Amino acid sequence: MPFNLNKLIRPHLIHLQPYSSARDEFKGIADVYLDANENPYGSVGASAKYNRYPDPLQPKLKEKIAELKACDSSQIFLGNGSDEPIDLLLRVFCEPEKDNIILLPPTYGMYQVSADINHVKVVNVPLSSDFQIQKQKVLDAIVPETKVIFFCSPNNPSGNSLKREDIIEITNFFDGLVVVDEAYIDFSSQKTFVADLKNYPNLVVLQTFSKAWGLAGIRLGMAFASPEIISILNKVKYPYNINTLTQQVALKALQKNEIKNKMVSKIIKQRNVLTEHLLNNQLVEKIYPTDANFILVKTPKGKEIYDSLVEKGIIVRDRSKVQLCEGCLRITVGTEMENLALLRAWSELKI
Repeated sequence: MPFNLNKLIRPHLIHLQPYSSARDEFKGIADVYLDANENPYGSVGASAKYNRYPDPLQPKLKEKIAELKACDSSQIFLGNGSDEPIDLLLRVFCEPEKDNIILLPPTYGMYQVSADINHVKVVNVPLSSDFQIQKQKVLDAIVPETKVIFFCSPNNPSGNSLKREDIIEITNFFDGLVVVDEAYIDFSSQKTFVADLKNYPNLVVLQTFSKAWGLAGIRLGMAFASPEIISILNKVKYPYNINTLTQQVALKALQKNEIKNKMVSKIIKQRNVLTEHLLNNQLVEKIYPTDANFILVKTPKGKEIYDSLVEKGIIVRDRSKVQLCEGCLRITVGTEMENLALLRAWSELKI
């Protein structure tokens, strides 16, 4: 179907005049800054100076990310985690109490939370028993009020990658936004959808610094899309949404991509070790295929095992109440020592 961005955007936002900050109006270098009502004497309690507002559009950081992701910086939006672009996409494209989004449970819970906050209806089309897209059911669920479809791939909490051809077919059919959340893509052998942006004007790809980069604490998420979609997100976002410290830390990290790759290799190796050892335990019924930094383990007594591990000071995630995940525990891959501690505790379970 043809994609018309202006028909998708909430009408009152098309001609929105965004807030114009001091750093929007003057982008150069000067000797004296008296335009932003900043404290000229420095920063209380800090060795470095953070008295100046950060760049509202983070061009230096986006340029480095663009080099790594083989895209243009105009195709990048940076947010406070991936949660910010998720929220903005709903605010920009969905009329409250009228429009809907399609989710494929079990999936990342913030899609539902953001929809609830924005008063946007949710249509759930569950994944199949092997956690794959039920393509025809998704297509049948699309109505004129459907504005966004979220795919989490690799999926959370199951860990598997969704079939690429199914996502592409739905993207070709749908005249709304298709959002592919790739928070765990670094742990997968699957190709990122970022390279496909030029072919699909309605595609949005989410990634994050929280997982493979080990930077969950700086709260930096990435959205990749057409320059036109990025432009409207920039109009609606808060002026200084990415602070100076976050930008500095991310820039330093991007200079050490090889360290990130080594960490990913270690995690994948330990993922295999965990899977191999747990499969030999009688309390494990199944471990689902995973392309993420965690495994989903099906057991006959998920809640009991969870409680027993807590008593031993080991915390995993009980997903027993999540659709299609009855009796399942989601276990993040830790260091070798952390994984050995888990395996030791698991072998000592008296259930």
